[in-house]
Order: sequence, then structure tokens, then C-alpha cells
Amino acid sequence: MFLRNRIVIAFFMPLSMLLTLSSCTINRPGSAITITNTKIASGIDEKLMPIRATNIFPSGTTKVFCWLEWEKAKIGTKIVARWHFVTDNIHILDYEFTIPRKEGFGSVALAMPEKEKLPEGLYKIDLTIGKTVLKSLTFKVG
Repeated sequence: MFLRNRIVIAFFMPLSMLLTLSSCTINRPGSAITITNTKIASGIDEKLMPIRATNIFPSGTTKVFCWLEWEKAKIGTKIVARWHFVTDNIHILDYEFTIPRKEGFGSVALAMPEKEKLPEGLYKIDLTIGKTVLKSLTFKVG
């Protein structure tokens, strides 16, 4: 209710660069991609690398980035970032993006409109292909 119509999501990845997520390799049998690293961060720099990677954000946060790195991808693989507000058991939104290269890094962001803040509580993002969860990450605001 508080987030559904107010969230902006963005995917940042220039043609010359690729995506990045956490510290373990995910390689499911038959998977179209291997995610090698993931991070939740407060920003992304000019080289599309995460700034201030953390899973705890202060009250007043307006944007959170999920950064991922992959390899062995089938070009054109579609991944869905499913954002959830765990505290109130609310599905915020799904954002689908396409992997353009066999390996690389990039990010997706959960952002509030101008002058709005993410509500305090626990959040989760699932990176999925179909019904298969490739990686889940959680973070807290407040």
C-alpha cells in the first residue's frame, strides 16, 4: 500500500560494462547464468561499482542499489528483480531486465519519488529466472 504506486526502479548498465551481486557463486544445473557476486549498496559510482556496500541503511534513505556480477550467461537471459517489504509482507514490484553479455556486472535500484523516503523496516530482493531464485538479499532501513 505505501510503496506500490510510488517506487521507481532503474537498471544501470552501459553497453561497455556489465552487472555485479555477493560473495558466492550460484550455478544451478541448467541455469542460463552464474551469479558470482552481489552487494546491496547506497550508491553506484561512475564505473558502475557499488559505493558503501551495506545491509543497514539509515532512516531517510530514498534509494537502495542491488549490484550483481555474472558469468557464463546466455545472452538475452531475462532476470526479474522481485522487491519485497518484509516487515509488512508487501510485494513492492517486479522489475525484469535482460543480460546483454556472457559476463559482466551492473545494478538495479529501488528508489522513492522526490521528497519521499523508504519506510523503515526489513526488505528483500530476489533475483529470479522463472520460478528459480538465483540469489536473495535482505537489507534494513532504520
